[in-house]
Amino acid sequence: MAFGFGGRGGFGHGERGGRRRMFDGTELRLILLKLIEEQPRHGYDLIREIEERTGGAYAPSPGVVYPTLTMLDDMGLIEESKSEGAKKQFAITDAGTAHLAERAEEVEALFERLTQLAGMRARADGGPIRRAMGNLRTVLQERLAGESVDPDMLHNVAEILDEAARKIERL
Repeated sequence: MAFGFGGRGGFGHGERGGRRRMFDGTELRLILLKLIEEQPRHGYDLIREIEERTGGAYAPSPGVVYPTLTMLDDMGLIEESKSEGAKKQFAITDAGTAHLAERAEEVEALFERLTQLAGMRARADGGPIRRAMGNLRTVLQERLAGESVDPDMLHNVAEILDEAARKIERL
């Protein structure tokens, strides 16, 4: 399973930078529904909980979470519950509980992915690697920002990057 690096010094968040979404719509619906089953929650709490479970590697955007909550509500799988303050809090319905039971294996696999993301983040969170990646990004931006970039230089840079990738794979 491949995950892109980006945003906030970690793994890709949502679709920023042209990466594919970490979870498709159906998968995110199941994750949110399962978290709401654990306890009634509001949107921001769901975002924080997912980010915490992934060790900071992934946090869905509000622009994805809130429409998904509306959809779950429209589907009758969750409903607004009593809450303090202005934030809408949602609780699971009987239909939502039944839906989770029907898809229990898929839900378990999705939560395993969340756990794997946390482990990947922990392994890839080394300061020296982040520093080196930042240096590489800066050098590439400076070298490739010129008005006339020599095609031979592009091929040489690509070969250097490919060789680095091969060496890292062999570690």
